[in-house]
Amino acid sequence: MNRLVNTISNRMSLRPPQRQSLEILDRITEIIKLGKNTDLQQDLAIIESEFPSVTDFERDFPSMCFALATGVGKTRLMGAFISYMYLVHGKSNFMVLAPNLTIYNKLIADFTPNTPKYVFAGIAEFAQEPPIIITGDNYEDGVGVRDDYNYSVQGIGTDLVGQTVAFRDVGAVHINIFNISKINSEVRGGKSPRIKRFKECIGQSYFEYLSNVGDLVLIMDESHRYRATAGFRAINELKPILGLELTATPYVETGKGPVAFRNIIYENNLAKAMEDGFVKEPAVATQKDFIAHNFSKDQLEEIKLKDGIRLHENTKVELATYHHETGQPLVKPFMLIIARDTTHAGQLIKKIQSDDFFEGQYKDKVIQVDSSKSGAEEDEMITRLLAVERTDEPTEIVIHVNMLKEGWDVTNLYTIVPLRAANARVLIEQSIGRGLRLPYGKRTGISAIDRLSIVAHDKFQEIIDEANRADSPVHLTQIYLDDKTNLAKTKTVVSPSNVARLLQSPVFGLPADNTMFTKESEKAIAKIVYKVIIENEKLPNSRKLMDDAVQVKIAEQVQEYLMPSQLEIPGLEAIADINRIVKQATKIYVEQIIDIPRIVVMPKGEVKVGYHPFDLDCSSVHYQPVERDILLQHLRTQKREVIGYINSGYQENRLEDYLIRGLMNFNDICYDEQSELLYDLAGQMVEHLGSYLNDDSDISNVIQYYQKQLVELIHSQMQQQQWEKASDYEVTVTKGFTELKQSAYTVREDEAVLDFQQAVQDKNRISQMLFGDFKHCLYEVQKFDSDPERKLAVILDRESLKWFRPAKGQFQIFYKIGLDPQEYIPDFVAETDNCILMLEPKASNQMESPEVLAKKEAAEEWCKNATEHNQKNGGKPWMYMLISHDVISDSMTLEGMKQTKR
Repeated sequence: MNRLVNTISNRMSLRPPQRQSLEILDRITEIIKLGKNTDLQQDLAIIESEFPSVTDFERDFPSMCFALATGVGKTRLMGAFISYMYLVHGKSNFMVLAPNLTIYNKLIADFTPNTPKYVFAGIAEFAQEPPIIITGDNYEDGVGVRDDYNYSVQGIGTDLVGQTVAFRDVGAVHINIFNISKINSEVRGGKSPRIKRFKECIGQSYFEYLSNVGDLVLIMDESHRYRATAGFRAINELKPILGLELTATPYVETGKGPVAFRNIIYENNLAKAMEDGFVKEPAVATQKDFIAHNFSKDQLEEIKLKDGIRLHENTKVELATYHHETGQPLVKPFMLIIARDTTHAGQLIKKIQSDDFFEGQYKDKVIQVDSSKSGAEEDEMITRLLAVERTDEPTEIVIHVNMLKEGWDVTNLYTIVPLRAANARVLIEQSIGRGLRLPYGKRTGISAIDRLSIVAHDKFQEIIDEANRADSPVHLTQIYLDDKTNLAKTKTVVSPSNVARLLQSPVFGLPADNTMFTKESEKAIAKIVYKVIIENEKLPNSRKLMDDAVQVKIAEQVQEYLMPSQLEIPGLEAIADINRIVKQATKIYVEQIIDIPRIVVMPKGEVKVGYHPFDLDCSSVHYQPVERDILLQHLRTQKREVIGYINSGYQENRLEDYLIRGLMNFNDICYDEQSELLYDLAGQMVEHLGSYLNDDSDISNVIQYYQKQLVELIHSQMQQQQWEKASDYEVTVTKGFTELKQSAYTVREDEAVLDFQQAVQDKNRISQMLFGDFKHCLYEVQKFDSDPERKLAVILDRESLKWFRPAKGQFQIFYKIGLDPQEYIPDFVAETDNCILMLEPKASNQMESPEVLAKKEAAEEWCKNATEHNQKNGGKPWMYMLISHDVISDSMTLEGMKQTKR
């Protein structure tokens, strides 16, 4: 594989399906020669020999389809394709086709530099010299014509106003973005489309110019839309050297049902995208014990609408909580209502805008999107629809009939209420496609934020049955709505630390608990002191803030922040009062935090990569031998020889060697260093095949025929066991203490703050409750995931000097389980007279789980480095405690639990 494939993949942060697609393109360019007038049948035979799913290019040029599910990132992949073809093969002319105006405009935006979803982000060559973008709106200006092709005009012609000009190459790469209707050969009235009409400035039509370009690569977005006769013919006339098709639906609808493409070279369908976590998890919702036929049509519609609103509101609160808790951008969700027709849509918007519908709460938050609008109303509709992701745009409900199809890319659709009669398959395939994209690009682990809800009381069982079919593109989660749980109104509670409340109350809008700063001038200075302290977190520890020299420095910085008008406040003696308030505010800060250093561990010297030994999971492997006569038939032609790998000219001495040979093709596997593990894993696979196959010839048949699939399975499991080790590590402490981050929780609107020392009757609901009345906690309120956690809080409040439950991002500890590093958030941190504890209570059956042990290893390493830092600066050591729920009780002490820690 070309090394630039890895470089491009890493620069562009490609997801595995995108990376695999790029690797396939790399392989295509290795095995066939790209150019005009190549032997199409020979190219097809070569491609089919390695990619059996490609049985026909279906074009007059080599064209392959990459079928990626909605939300995986087809547009980003286009950018990777173009980057590869330019950087590796020097191809500099591309055409990107869009099926409609919506996608056309979207593609232009995504290929334009300095836009939010710029497809070439990470490609330095295009940052220095961005590609020239030629569109259906500017091609007549001559921007797409270059002088490095020896055509009749020789680069000289007249511009649109008749002046003689020399057309020159103003950019290395030219990307033509056109709507298919711009090049379609069938135009009303029998006239040719403008792109095919002669232009004096170039001596030919622009379409003819493109068809003569020697390295034109054609990229077809939503390629299932280019299978009609006219579009088919127009595309063939372009004569590109290669066609790259992208779609989430690789089939053509016919009267006899869907017909699959015959040029699918790679497929990552919706089910796989969900399994990999690239899209939201769709769920169908109804009420508990709901009997649809007990209600009239109007009653049913009312129930579905109101349940949809309640789900929407809960999602909105969960997103706000996540925003406050993590600092991630706020996402405003919206709900999509699918109406029967434009008349029905008009009735729905009238209902939602009435004062009777949730007291008029959504009167100005709903839009109707359908063909009934025109003129100024249509302009307003489109403007609001295009801005529906913006938090400052009020729309929370979109009513549509049948306008929102491909190209409408939004990430904040969370609730769908279908009110149009349709069978279950249509509801699944058409409804969810617009709402699968994730607002943060990956799942958060919070169900409400990672889920797309379809409210379908009357179709609930039908949809579940359809989703459970073996050939269904998706398996849906089931949600049973309950007034006491997911339909109860919720709210976000933001909980700043006590020190923030005491010194920063004007920021959070909360009353300060202390009476030390009573005057407005004192509060203003205390607020600035807090800000200055945060700027001095590089000190070894917070106690250093009380040193005389540091106090003088803080006072000087506070004076610099103060406005001259504040220094003239009556009764404020500038120097004396500032010094006093600085000392008092700093004392409060030191007393109300636990020093958490910011530790950065960087590898030094050579970094080695390897894999832990492990037992291969072969449970999914049940391949059967391919019949001998078929294999022999394959070997009669060159195109079949590669599939079977039988008598291909090189026979291995051991069955394991076929697998080893395949594994050695992966860039991250070094045979010399990992041969022992490779033979162990290959041996496990051979042993598994032997457990259900009769003899060695059958095993050999399966290994050779399915070598690619088997080695990919082994390699994917190796990734889960990968380790990295440097010859040495450098530990740097960038901050001696860090600001306590605010916490945010979602609770029921009517939920009172409970006394944490009181036993909870309904322990199943404890994770939904908010607790307070602490003496030594550094926050006013906290949430617990279980009753043992509440009991541990009782012990900590009784025996520690101070404690709290950290928010996300407080520690910056990361552990590796699977392919990607995960953030570890300890359950509790507590300071005692002689140490600082990081505590993790777990159920007894989870104590030895790989994830818990990975967290433990990462946390213990962090505590070791933090202890070394503290001991150099007169601080307390850190200790990590993994505690079983079984040992947590009111009678237990911290010292007693230390004896039981793992």
